[in-house]
Amino acid sequence: MTRILGLDPGERRIGVALSDPTGTIASPHSVVDRRAVDPAVAVRELCEEHGVERIVVGLPTGLSGNEGPSAKAARTFGELVAKATGLPVEYQDERFTTVTAEAALLEGGLSRDRRREVRDKVAAAVILQTYLDRKDLNGDGPVSLERD
Repeated sequence: MTRILGLDPGERRIGVALSDPTGTIASPHSVVDRRAVDPAVAVRELCEEHGVERIVVGLPTGLSGNEGPSAKAARTFGELVAKATGLPVEYQDERFTTVTAEAALLEGGLSRDRRREVRDKVAAAVILQTYLDRKDLNGDGPVSLERD
Protein backbone atom coordinates (compact mmCIF):
# COMPACT_ATOMS: atom_id res chain seq x y z
CA MET A 1 0.00 0.00 0.00
CA THR A 2 1.67 3.17 -1.24
CA ARG A 3 0.27 6.68 -1.40
CA ILE A 4 1.78 8.95 -4.01
CA LEU A 5 1.60 12.74 -3.97
CA GLY A 6 1.21 14.60 -7.26
CA LEU A 7 2.29 18.22 -7.59
CA ASP A 8 1.58 20.79 -10.28
CA PRO A 9 4.00 23.60 -9.41
CA GLY A 10 3.13 27.08 -10.64
CA GLU A 11 4.62 30.45 -9.90
CA ARG A 12 1.90 31.37 -7.37
CA ARG A 13 0.12 28.13 -6.55
CA ILE A 14 0.98 24.44 -6.34
CA GLY A 15 -1.80 22.00 -7.12
CA VAL A 16 -1.76 18.90 -4.93
CA ALA A 17 -3.27 15.47 -5.61
CA LEU A 18 -3.09 12.19 -3.70
CA SER A 19 -3.39 8.61 -4.85
CA ASP A 20 -5.52 6.10 -3.01
CA PRO A 21 -3.57 3.70 -0.74
CA THR A 22 -3.24 1.17 -3.57
CA GLY A 23 -1.57 3.72 -5.85
CA THR A 24 -4.30 3.29 -8.47
CA ILE A 25 -6.57 6.36 -8.42
CA ALA A 26 -5.56 10.02 -8.18
CA SER A 27 -7.81 12.58 -6.49
CA PRO A 28 -7.49 16.36 -6.24
CA HIS A 29 -6.46 17.34 -2.72
CA SER A 30 -5.55 20.98 -2.19
CA VAL A 31 -3.68 24.05 -3.40
CA VAL A 32 -0.59 25.47 -1.69
CA ASP A 33 -0.20 29.24 -2.00
CA ARG A 34 3.51 29.96 -2.34
CA ARG A 35 2.98 33.47 -0.94
CA ALA A 36 1.35 32.21 2.26
CA VAL A 37 3.57 29.28 3.28
CA ASP A 38 6.95 27.72 2.60
CA PRO A 39 6.05 25.19 -0.12
CA ALA A 40 8.70 22.66 0.94
CA VAL A 41 7.38 22.66 4.52
CA ALA A 42 3.78 22.39 3.32
CA VAL A 43 4.64 19.42 1.07
CA ARG A 44 6.61 17.72 3.85
CA GLU A 45 3.65 18.08 6.22
CA LEU A 46 1.26 16.65 3.62
CA CYS A 47 3.58 13.68 3.07
CA GLU A 48 3.80 12.98 6.79
CA GLU A 49 0.06 13.39 7.32
CA HIS A 50 -0.91 11.01 4.50
CA GLY A 51 1.89 8.44 4.63
CA VAL A 52 3.23 9.37 1.20
CA GLU A 53 6.12 7.25 -0.10
CA ARG A 54 6.77 8.92 -3.48
CA ILE A 55 6.21 12.31 -5.12
CA VAL A 56 5.43 13.06 -8.76
CA VAL A 57 6.09 16.58 -10.05
CA GLY A 58 4.56 17.83 -13.29
CA LEU A 59 7.22 18.66 -15.86
CA PRO A 60 6.17 21.32 -18.37
CA THR A 61 7.79 20.53 -21.69
CA GLY A 62 7.19 22.11 -25.07
CA LEU A 63 5.18 20.41 -27.80
CA SER A 64 8.47 19.07 -29.16
CA GLY A 65 9.29 17.54 -25.78
CA ASN A 66 12.12 19.99 -25.17
CA GLU A 67 12.58 21.48 -21.73
CA GLY A 68 12.64 25.24 -21.26
CA PRO A 69 12.81 27.57 -18.25
CA SER A 70 9.54 26.27 -16.77
CA ALA A 71 10.83 22.70 -16.81
CA LYS A 72 14.05 23.83 -15.16
CA ALA A 73 11.99 25.55 -12.43
CA ALA A 74 9.94 22.36 -11.94
CA ARG A 75 13.12 20.27 -11.59
CA THR A 76 14.54 22.77 -9.09
CA PHE A 77 11.27 22.57 -7.14
CA GLY A 78 11.41 18.76 -7.27
CA GLU A 79 14.95 18.80 -5.85
CA LEU A 80 13.82 21.15 -3.06
CA VAL A 81 10.89 18.86 -2.21
CA ALA A 82 13.12 15.75 -2.30
CA LYS A 83 15.52 17.37 0.13
CA ALA A 84 12.73 18.57 2.46
CA THR A 85 10.92 15.21 2.55
CA GLY A 86 13.65 12.64 1.98
CA LEU A 87 11.31 10.95 -0.50
CA PRO A 88 11.97 9.95 -4.11
CA VAL A 89 10.71 12.44 -6.68
CA GLU A 90 9.80 11.54 -10.24
CA TYR A 91 8.66 13.77 -13.08
CA GLN A 92 5.64 13.39 -15.33
CA ASP A 93 5.14 15.24 -18.60
CA GLU A 94 2.32 17.69 -17.98
CA ARG A 95 1.58 18.89 -21.50
CA PHE A 96 -2.11 19.77 -21.81
CA THR A 97 -2.97 18.94 -18.18
CA THR A 98 -4.34 22.41 -17.41
CA VAL A 99 -6.34 22.34 -20.65
CA THR A 100 -7.68 18.87 -19.74
CA ALA A 101 -8.55 20.01 -16.22
CA GLU A 102 -10.28 23.17 -17.50
CA ALA A 103 -12.31 21.17 -20.04
CA ALA A 104 -13.46 18.73 -17.35
CA LEU A 105 -14.46 21.58 -15.06
CA LEU A 106 -16.36 23.34 -17.86
CA GLU A 107 -18.15 20.11 -18.67
CA GLY A 108 -19.05 19.80 -15.00
CA GLY A 109 -20.74 23.21 -15.19
CA LEU A 110 -18.52 24.98 -12.68
CA SER A 111 -18.60 28.76 -12.61
CA ARG A 112 -15.51 30.74 -13.62
CA ASP A 113 -14.68 31.55 -9.98
CA ARG A 114 -15.10 27.93 -8.87
CA ARG A 115 -12.97 26.69 -11.81
CA ARG A 116 -10.19 29.10 -10.85
CA GLU A 117 -10.39 27.82 -7.27
CA VAL A 118 -9.98 24.12 -8.16
CA ARG A 119 -8.09 24.12 -11.50
CA ASP A 120 -4.61 23.63 -10.00
CA LYS A 121 -5.52 20.64 -7.84
CA VAL A 122 -7.46 19.03 -10.69
CA ALA A 123 -4.43 19.53 -12.98
CA ALA A 124 -2.28 17.85 -10.29
CA ALA A 125 -4.72 14.92 -10.27
CA VAL A 126 -4.47 14.64 -14.08
CA ILE A 127 -0.66 14.59 -13.81
CA LEU A 128 -0.73 11.97 -11.07
CA GLN A 129 -3.34 9.80 -12.82
CA THR A 130 -1.25 9.85 -16.01
CA TYR A 131 1.74 8.69 -13.97
CA LEU A 132 -0.30 5.93 -12.31
CA ASP A 133 -1.74 4.77 -15.63
CA ARG A 134 1.72 4.63 -17.23
CA LYS A 135 2.93 2.63 -14.25
CA ASP A 136 0.13 0.10 -14.79
CA LEU A 137 0.71 -0.13 -18.54
CA ASN A 138 4.43 -0.72 -18.16
CA GLY A 139 3.97 -3.30 -15.43
CA ASP A 140 7.29 -2.53 -13.78
CA GLY A 141 6.83 1.18 -13.23
CA PRO A 142 6.68 4.32 -15.32
CA VAL A 143 9.22 5.54 -17.80
CA SER A 144 11.25 8.13 -15.96
CA LEU A 145 11.66 11.64 -17.31
CA GLU A 146 15.07 12.03 -15.75
CA ARG A 147 17.66 14.08 -17.57
CA ASP A 148 20.01 12.29 -19.94
